[in-house]
Amino acid sequence: MTASYEPWDETRGAEIIAEHANQEGATLVILHALQQALGYVPEAAIPMVAQALNLSRAEVHGVFTFYHDFRHKPAGRHVLKLCRAEACQAAGGDALAARAEAKLGVSLGNTTADERVTLEPIYCLGLCATAPSAMLDDRLIGRLDQKRLDALIVEAQR
Repeated sequence: MTASYEPWDETRGAEIIAEHANQEGATLVILHALQQALGYVPEAAIPMVAQALNLSRAEVHGVFTFYHDFRHKPAGRHVLKLCRAEACQAAGGDALAARAEAKLGVSLGNTTADERVTLEPIYCLGLCATAPSAMLDDRLIGRLDQKRLDALIVEAQR
């Protein structure tokens, strides 16, 4: 699954914001819609959201920074999330995270230089019984080991 995003444009941002401004919980809805369309939430969109919802920039920024899934810049074509919760750590997740960082040449929270893969930590995928776990794009993977991780990395680098 390769992501395809629109480029940031203030007019398009305003359209997305207006489309969702009257929904309940509009701040989160708008931030998610912006990220879905653009691959990230541009800094320039924060004051636009605030104005549309009659909130302060600080309130919108607070929501944006509170939730780890919102991005400041576009992700790579593929996103590999490694579970960093306790059950996965106890099952060998730390070694797998270090292996992924070494193989991709980036630390958690970063994107490879060729913009193919973003490696992200995630704090529980709900697969504790099959720990350690990961997610490649929207696909969940349990019982992760070195061999499966290496295969995921190869897949993501295509």
